[in-house]
Amino acid sequence: MSEKREYRMEELARLAGITVRTLRFYRERKLIPPPRREGRIAWYDDDHLARLRTITALLERGHTLSGIAELAEAFDHGRDVGDLLGVGAPTEEEPVHLTPEELADHFAGEATPENLAAAMELGYLGADGGEIVHISRRLLDVSSALVREGIPLAEVLAAAKDVRTHADALAELFTDLVLRHASETDLPRLRPLARSVVEAELSLALDRRMRRR
Repeated sequence: MSEKREYRMEELARLAGITVRTLRFYRERKLIPPPRREGRIAWYDDDHLARLRTITALLERGHTLSGIAELAEAFDHGRDVGDLLGVGAPTEEEPVHLTPEELADHFAGEATPENLAAAMELGYLGADGGEIVHISRRLLDVSSALVREGIPLAEVLAAAKDVRTHADALAELFTDLVLRHASETDLPRLRPLARSVVEAELSLALDRRMRRR
């Protein structure tokens, strides 16, 4: 992994395409983390540069500085990709690294600071250095497809919160079942069976629901 570069204020502003005065304003508003101090010299790194480019991208999409400040605070106090996935934890989900522009493209203008903060609260989004990370390519693809079908992202996220509750209950049911008759080491091997049962039952439930309608 390459070592992070460091920049003085003037060089950082030039690379980010902003003025030094604007950089100072962003720092005063706490839109970027404080620099590393070496005597009277302030050193900024690639994470600061990525944050400034994110701010520019969000401003170009019509977001306000106050909304961006709320989002920046959420990321600064949120979880990183290791927290999202659990370091060393088994998972079948593939995380996706995204630029702010790519994330906005997925959600057709609905990647507002409010929706992004809600996605972070759910554990869908985290930060990895200067990048945004979605916990699951499958969930990203499904949620963006629902938005393209006209369902507001805020409602997709609200539904996801309810789905999470039911999914946790199903996972607990399956885990308890296995541990009553097998060992904990059998759980990773048997988890595809649990997924198949849930997928089949959901398919049958959707059939029943559509027949009723």
